[in-house]
This record gives sequence, structure tokens and C-alpha cells, in this order.
Amino acid sequence: MEAALRTKAIVTGHSRGLGAALADELLARGIGVLGLARQPNAALAAAHPGLLREHRLDLSDSAALAAWLAGAELRDWLAGAQTVLLINNAGTLQPMALLPAQDPAAVAKAIALSVAAPLMLSAALVAASPAAGERRILHVSSGAARKPYAGWSVYCAGKAALDHHARAVQLEASPGLRICSLAPGVLDTAMQGEIRATTTEYFPLRDRFVEMQRSGGLVAPAECAMHLIDYLLDADFGREAVADLRDLMQ
Repeated sequence: MEAALRTKAIVTGHSRGLGAALADELLARGIGVLGLARQPNAALAAAHPGLLREHRLDLSDSAALAAWLAGAELRDWLAGAQTVLLINNAGTLQPMALLPAQDPAAVAKAIALSVAAPLMLSAALVAASPAAGERRILHVSSGAARKPYAGWSVYCAGKAALDHHARAVQLEASPGLRICSLAPGVLDTAMQGEIRATTTEYFPLRDRFVEMQRSGGLVAPAECAMHLIDYLLDADFGREAVADLRDLMQ
């Protein structure tokens, strides 16, 4: 069944949160998904037999990712597809702290997951996919890429790197390649739980996010995933290298 699919996708961090919702939305539309995460998603596998392939991989381990990319699985997965999609969703808020309290090892791990992995996967996808086909790369960005937040310096820097990567790749004008770094809005995911569990000492704007959750200001991942996939498959995708999903929905 996999080889017959005209459109195939790779989704990082598909085991929970927005990643799980994005994978579910793609699978529900008949698009095959290769999910890359540290843990499998049993619910997705049961709901979409034959459409989901999973590979357990710690994307913060750049050497492990490089070794996997050097193998044949990615090229085998993309074989026969006319359109290939890459959603670089996996990321982390940690280390969420002011600069003096940041663990350098945690900084390195966060940048490997949030920056190195998306850039490595993007390059590998283009190299492994048919040149005559269409390739679409979506980086899941954040408003924090464009507005600094105290306590989120690593997170902000990582998301800003994705934005600028998309801008530079768009300038290359590679045939059949579209890319966008897209901020999805504020979602009701485990990351928001991390924010509420911290203190204002480490993240001074914590109370603002706590109130947002209390007032119902968080968007459900499934709702966001529906709109995000609509845009990913739209003819306008990639016209802007950097965008905000909330602006596109107006």
C-alpha cells in the first residue's frame, strides 16, 4: 500500500501533542505518514493500519539521526510518491530559565533537537525525493521566533533559526520545493503544562500563560492541525517563507 501512495509525509514528534494531531489529520486524508519520535504512537497505529510507519529515534542525538539518514529507510519510504511533505514539529521549551541558570548540556541538546534535526531532515528529504516531484517543508515555528521572551532565550533562538532557514531556502528557488516556517498559535499541549509548572523566577511571563489557560485562550491541537494541514496542501503554501497561522485564518 505504501508504494502506491501519491503523497507521503514525514512528521517529527508524532507521539503526542501537535505532532500527534498533525499525523492524525494527514492519515485521515489518506496521506501516508512516517513518524519519527522517541516513542511510538499506538493509538495512531491502531486507527490507521497500513498508512502509518514509525521509527523510534531521539532527534536530539545528531549522530544517531545522521546514521539513520545514511541508511535506506527514508529513500524507501519516499519511493513512488509524487508529493512529499516534511513537518518539522519536534521541539522543546527546555532549558526554560534565565541565562545564569541554564545548563550548557541542556542548551546543546535543545538546539540539536530544535535546529540541527530540522535542517538535517530538510536536506535529506530533498536529496532523497524525486526531483520531478513536489517537495513541501513546514517548520513549526512560534511567535517567540519574532518576539523575545525572558527565560526563553534558547527556545526563541531555535525558532528564529528555523524562520531564517526558510527565508534562505526560499531564495534558492529550487524547482519543485516550497518551504514555510509557520507559527501555529498558542496550543493546549504538554508544553503549556511545562510553562504553568515553572516559576516566574525562571519565566517572568508565566502568569500570563496561566491566565490564558484559565480563560479558554488555548487552541486544541486537533483544530490547529486541521487548519495547518489545509495550508500545507494549499496552492499558496510557501509563497511567504515565514507566516503565522492566525493571520492566514483571518
